[in-house]
Amino acid sequence: MNTPDPRRSYINTLLIALNIVWFLFLSTQGRTEYDMDMMLRFGACYEPLVIQEHQYWRLLSSCFMHFGMAHLANNMIVLFALGDMVESELGHLRYLLFYLLCGIGGNILSVVYGMSTGAYGISAGASGAIFGVEGMLLYMAYRRGGSFSGMSSRRLMISIALSVYLGAVGGGVDVAAHVGGLLCGVVLCAVFYHPPGRERI
Repeated sequence: MNTPDPRRSYINTLLIALNIVWFLFLSTQGRTEYDMDMMLRFGACYEPLVIQEHQYWRLLSSCFMHFGMAHLANNMIVLFALGDMVESELGHLRYLLFYLLCGIGGNILSVVYGMSTGAYGISAGASGAIFGVEGMLLYMAYRRGGSFSGMSSRRLMISIALSVYLGAVGGGVDVAAHVGGLLCGVVLCAVFYHPPGRERI
């Protein structure tokens, strides 16, 4: 069983800390779950602003913003539980780049979906990147013969499918960002993941 070494997962710890610190700052500016004007001012994603105003930086900034304490806590608990394992396999720089690309990829699909349907919405959260991390774990389990760090590929697939389904039926969730992050993670797996024993940076 592959147990991640906490000393080798400081990027994941840093990402969690950045999300928490930024949330605490935003909380001094307004109610993050209700004050949409404030959230937009500080970088939440909104399709017309990204496409029509060319504010593409929102695709990244919104990955570090959350609507309320429950939203933040749910995402950070999952990231804490899964991110260390992925970082210990990818290495620090690869993990950081992978995480950010999955978050951006999730937001891109969300924006494309919103623009194509006209169902605009203000969105934020680390979920797209986290779904990418889950996709990477699934790929690692597949490459390891169906299991990684005590988690079977079947169990991971059920967990991911359930998360997407609950988001879809629960309302108020950017399902497109979740699916986009997952798809981005799966596509990037072959590029970022190298079998154990190879040099990592």
